[in-house]
Amino acid sequence: MPGSGDELAEKKSVEKPVKTKDFAQKLNKNKKNQKNVDNVDALVEEIKSNVTIQPVQEKDEYESGDTSDEEERVNTAGAVPARWYDEYEHVGYDVEGRRIRRAPRADAIDAFLRKCEDPDFWRTVRDPSTGQEIILSKRDLELIARIREGRVPNADHDEYQPWVEWFSREVLATPLRAFPEHKRSFVPSREEQRHVARIVHALKMGWTKSRRQLAEERRRRRERSFYDLWGAAGAGAGAGAEAEGARRLPRHVPAPRRPPPGHAESYNPPPEYLLDAKEMKEWRKLEATPWKRKYTFLPQRHESLRAVGAYERFARERFLRCLDLYLAPRALKMRLTLRPEQLVPQLPAPRDLQPFPTAEVLQLRGHADLVRSADFDPSGQYAVSGSDDGTVKVWETSSGRCLRTLELGEPVRRVAWTPAAGLSLVAAAVGQRLLLLNPGAAAGARRTAAATDALLADAPPASDERMDERTAACVQWQPADAAQWARGVRLSVAHFRPVQHVSWHARGDYLAATLEEGAARSVLVHQLSRRRSQLPFRRAPGRVQCVAFHPQRPLLFVATQRAVRVYDLVKQELVRKLLTGAQWISALALHPAGDNLLVASYDRKCMWFDLELSSKPYQTLRLHGGAVRAVAFHRRYPLFASAGDDRHIVVSHGMVYNDLLQNPLLVPLKQLRAPEPRQQLSVLDVRFHPTQPWLLAAAADGTLRLYA
Repeated sequence: MPGSGDELAEKKSVEKPVKTKDFAQKLNKNKKNQKNVDNVDALVEEIKSNVTIQPVQEKDEYESGDTSDEEERVNTAGAVPARWYDEYEHVGYDVEGRRIRRAPRADAIDAFLRKCEDPDFWRTVRDPSTGQEIILSKRDLELIARIREGRVPNADHDEYQPWVEWFSREVLATPLRAFPEHKRSFVPSREEQRHVARIVHALKMGWTKSRRQLAEERRRRRERSFYDLWGAAGAGAGAGAEAEGARRLPRHVPAPRRPPPGHAESYNPPPEYLLDAKEMKEWRKLEATPWKRKYTFLPQRHESLRAVGAYERFARERFLRCLDLYLAPRALKMRLTLRPEQLVPQLPAPRDLQPFPTAEVLQLRGHADLVRSADFDPSGQYAVSGSDDGTVKVWETSSGRCLRTLELGEPVRRVAWTPAAGLSLVAAAVGQRLLLLNPGAAAGARRTAAATDALLADAPPASDERMDERTAACVQWQPADAAQWARGVRLSVAHFRPVQHVSWHARGDYLAATLEEGAARSVLVHQLSRRRSQLPFRRAPGRVQCVAFHPQRPLLFVATQRAVRVYDLVKQELVRKLLTGAQWISALALHPAGDNLLVASYDRKCMWFDLELSSKPYQTLRLHGGAVRAVAFHRRYPLFASAGDDRHIVVSHGMVYNDLLQNPLLVPLKQLRAPEPRQQLSVLDVRFHPTQPWLLAAAADGTLRLYA
């Protein structure tokens, strides 16, 4: 351990620089009696040749000129992201809590002009904390260039200077080392943090005041105090309590002004305001009921203002006026200066949204009873209809000629043409049977009909037809016999309950059937290629009204009495539940893009759902005066139609945009006159033509109406 002499030597070294030679001589004297004299001498010689020891100097913290005045110009926001102040006119706060104003921001034009005129523009940077512009010096540019090149920032630093052996395995009497600063000198003090927190809490609670508040109080004491004579809000310090009490009172509402006097109240009124004999007679007649008179006084003419006598009811009227002001309550009412036209949304004109059906152009007659359903083939050349008279008719769309009539013997609840373009196949719901018909040969499409018969003639393997016991108990596939084949029936699927709705998949291989009162077996999915059926539900989702496949994704929409459930057929799970708010759902239709859904109900409403937006209706359309029984979308044009028990078929514009941030545009376009009601029913089904803006309606009077 070094003695007191060493400590004195260290103090002297602080006061005066010590040369390497003197230090080496003292070191040689202290090491004379040691064994390893040669090693120490070698180390001293190396230190002498390479190191110049400088004394430890204490640096003045105010040497750079940093004063309290300059601290106010520095942004003291701390470690706060600068983007928090992007929307404000200031960039932070100073010590006193005052806002530091943001430097004026230059637009692109000013920046371009400065770039052309200012030679120092290329080396001007902006301080993000204060917003000030700083011109980089030559030394700063060199420093940045060295950093970008991956070199040491300090140009005076020698990376390849000879290594100095400060520490060796030899034990020295005087250690040559400097201990680093302790960690607590770099970590913020916890005690100071608690002290600052106590000051902030006292400011928030009002126990202490800032310098600005103290200066404001001193200014108020120097001012003269004025008092409000009538007890309103005072201007001086002595009226603070009274002002606080006045603020708690309701806002004063001035009394309404009396209307100015008219010509009849003049001392010399015009002749037309004076009462003639007839008017005087009516005046005297209303003496018992004076409030019915035209005036509350009798107009009279005087030669001059001096000839006007005293008004005998002056005191009485003033007294009543005072009572009205004292007893009658007054309140402020906010008026909206809006016209009724401004409350109606601005919708485009229907003539700008053409084409759409505007008039009835064709009537298809031939059914003896009401027509339940109708549909077009994929090309739009033919139409098929099913009626309660037990027939299915195939029509030519362009001429309205009936090409073929299929006698089925029972009322037809639903007909649907397959969407597959290469097949001629119609699904018909007849009682408890689902019949697959081929009307193409009689309609003229012989090649398509032959291809369809060849496809259905080949029975699939027995392994594909095998179904579980639960499904086999409620459905049975039956091939058509010779008589049925002659009538156009190709396949028959027998169910244990009557079939009320049929829906095709977009590819034409799957078919969904809805049964009446089927409980958990109300929905069945049939596959034509394998002639196999499936029951997708173990439990009843509710009283099922109809089902529909998604046009692009493996989703199944099941409409119950009050809600629409969406199921994923691949994952076999419920995806979402759409809350319609209706009492009884009647029909549904999917937009060709698959992102929007239209639901009709018997309580005269149509609900438009945006499946990407919410599980509640985007818009509820009340366009009908009766139950809505059918809705349909057009495959090509932004059109949709709805019909029901009233005398109107409503055609509307429904534009769905590719931009997800833009809501669909719904505009009612035209009310088409529906057929006469029969048995309180008017229109039971509507279908759009696949390519043309034509609409086909199945009416209760046994006709089909084509609108174009």
